[in-house]
Amino acid sequence: MDEHRTKRVSEAIREELSELIGYEMSDPRVLAVDVTDVLVTPDMRHAQVRIHFTGGTSERDEALQALDGARNFLRRELAVRLNMFRVPDLHFEPDVEGSTGERLEKLLKRARKGRPRPDDSGEKSPQE
Repeated sequence: MDEHRTKRVSEAIREELSELIGYEMSDPRVLAVDVTDVLVTPDMRHAQVRIHFTGGTSERDEALQALDGARNFLRRELAVRLNMFRVPDLHFEPDVEGSTGERLEKLLKRARKGRPRPDDSGEKSPQE
């Protein structure tokens, strides 16, 4: 499969998983979880999801257990949101590589690239 497509799919899965975990899951064990990277195999059957945890090792283990339990829910929601022929199996692992500076640079780059959010009020601003 095309390497460029694999990267695009990985980034789309990362964005959607971040939103799903952050806003759709009500499990309190995953509150301190941030999806840092998703690596999809070329055949689109497996996705390695790297997770950053702000808590200690006990919180990390509980969060990984909660994510493993929600694997089917997350996969089903990805299928609906991304409209893909094959949604990969999700495998969660802690992200231990990279320094804090590198992680901060990645997050800033993603924030600059981010999608615009629609205005909730529906009113036009005075500048328009």
